Amino acid sequence: MNNSRGVVVWLLPFLIGLLAGAVMQRYIIFDPVPSSVISKKAVSDFKLMAEAWNAIDEYYVDRASVKPRSMAYGAIAGMVNSLGDTGHSTFLDPAMVQAAQMIEEGKFAGIGAEIQKKDNQIVIVAPMDGTPAQKAGLHPGDIIVKVDGVNTSGLSLQETVRKILGPAGTRVTLTIKDPKTEKMQEIVITRANISLRSVTWHMLPGTSVAHLRIALFSKDTSPDVERALSEIEQRGATGLVLDLRNDPGGLLDMAVGVASQFLKTGPVLQEKNAKGAIHLVPLTSGAKTCRLPMVVLINIGTASASEIVAGALQDAGRATIVGETTFGTGTVLNSIPLSDGSAVLLAVMEWLTPKGRTIWHKGITPDVAVPLPAGASPLVPSAEGGMTSAELHASQDVQLMGALGVLEHTMRNGRPKT
Repeated sequence: MNNSRGVVVWLLPFLIGLLAGAVMQRYIIFDPVPSSVISKKAVSDFKLMAEAWNAIDEYYVDRASVKPRSMAYGAIAGMVNSLGDTGHSTFLDPAMVQAAQMIEEGKFAGIGAEIQKKDNQIVIVAPMDGTPAQKAGLHPGDIIVKVDGVNTSGLSLQETVRKILGPAGTRVTLTIKDPKTEKMQEIVITRANISLRSVTWHMLPGTSVAHLRIALFSKDTSPDVERALSEIEQRGATGLVLDLRNDPGGLLDMAVGVASQFLKTGPVLQEKNAKGAIHLVPLTSGAKTCRLPMVVLINIGTASASEIVAGALQDAGRATIVGETTFGTGTVLNSIPLSDGSAVLLAVMEWLTPKGRTIWHKGITPDVAVPLPAGASPLVPSAEGGMTSAELHASQDVQLMGALGVLEHTMRNGRPKT
């Protein structure tokens, strides 16, 4: 096993689908188990699989559809799916693995959103900042009913992914259902080459409060946050809103590095392996600590690594958490390569908050619940440059305004308003 790299803890398989890959730069790679090694207790089950395989190969009438490699991939995907770890552990064919490598090299195209399969529906977890998905008005929780007229209810996640993938400049038509109103609409999105900027910030108009946004946790996020905090302090900011809304996560070491810049003591999280053993993940040594009063913004699109940060700051009482309950991703995915270039992503560890709270399937609950109105989109720092104070307060981003109100109360009274 190669332990020289970090760990990817976001919803990796789903981001692959719409970004045509995912950041796979820092994850533990397990050596594959040789195919010659078959557990004695599995022999009878392998025999059953061979019987079914032989029956299909011998008797299925549509001979053109009998494709051994596709059958093998289907069997592997079925094995992983049988674990019931929906939305996490998954099988990646070679094309999906190659797409992930393109992300690592900074070359990818897509519509820029993260999806998962939930209750037999393809659900958008989060559109990424500045991407075609966000510009088209897609929101967390939206259900993709059809892709180019094909109903997704009969498709696997991987099959849906392949239909959404495509070169930059080409179009894909998504039929979207709003889960709250059940209203259906067709949205045509032009795929694009996507360059995501992980960290952005701006002083909120008319205030001395900085709005610091983390779009995802990529390989440079922690040092980028450190530079941003230095600039923020130089500007004389008196408070900070850390915006983790629609942040699907990313690299574990970057999440630890970011949390370490706001905490005096650790741990940042707990890791629990398959045997129940707990490992405490400490603060990054030498991190400069930001002392500004702060509020953290979260929503259903806050997942994985961003949940680690929110949970750590909440447990430490370092920040008031404002918004909506997060997505609830709580496993570390490790990649086991297969001999033909495909791979199996398996959840090998569960992570908990520093106080031992389970996040998997539960999420982080905000201290102050503020739902975003239907159809409204969160403001991002890049859109605030030309805004006046009046325009900011008149915006539909009631979560950001709520966070600002909580922060101003904290700065006046020295304690959070919850």
